[in-house]
Amino acid sequence: MTSSASLWRLWREDVACVKARDPAARDAVEIILTYPGVHAIVWHRLAHRLWRSGFKFPARFISWFARLVTNVDIHPGATIGRSFFIDHGACVVIGETAEIGDNVTMYHGVTLGGVSWSPGKRHPSIEDGVLIGAGAKILGPIKVGTGARIGANSVVVEEVPPGVTAVGIPAKIVRAPQNRNGAGGRVNLDHHLIADPVGEILSLLLDRVDFLEARLNHMQRRVKQTGVERHEKVEG
Repeated sequence: MTSSASLWRLWREDVACVKARDPAARDAVEIILTYPGVHAIVWHRLAHRLWRSGFKFPARFISWFARLVTNVDIHPGATIGRSFFIDHGACVVIGETAEIGDNVTMYHGVTLGGVSWSPGKRHPSIEDGVLIGAGAKILGPIKVGTGARIGANSVVVEEVPPGVTAVGIPAKIVRAPQNRNGAGGRVNLDHHLIADPVGEILSLLLDRVDFLEARLNHMQRRVKQTGVERHEKVEG
């Protein structure tokens, strides 16, 4: 779909989507001049066209230059859909066979990496509407389903179903599918509501400890009371 669209149209969509996903964005001029994530995707779309046309070295040179000025490393072979946004734009790595759908958002430090020397598909496929938190690593030829969320610093090594939230190392599903869109079609940025499975387990363990301590205290009082009663009977 993206290959048939003009570069100019794709670039305009990449700039326009920022205001819906970054509360700090004010106007198009500021986005175009100061957002390294936007600069990275602009250069990548040009490099990708050259790569698909067989101009491998010019494509790699452009991707190297883009990495030099944006600190975002996107292989020109990677396929990226419309309205792609990298917020903050630092230390993102996207491998050669990665595939990214439309309306995907990722934060700084994300890696879409490979895990083998095997030819062919080595990197992840990210479907439409996925949000990937800062520092997350998605490794291998796995799929992250439409509308899923990956928590910050998670390591994903297995497929993620559509619409769920996955967090942890290795990442586990912690929240069932739900509507991710906010008012006016804006992306919901409620990262603070991502579930904490470790915290929930610790809370359950603390509740269990409190229950066992209360039961132990009760039993100790019963034993002490029984001992006193027996002592009184013996003396009597």
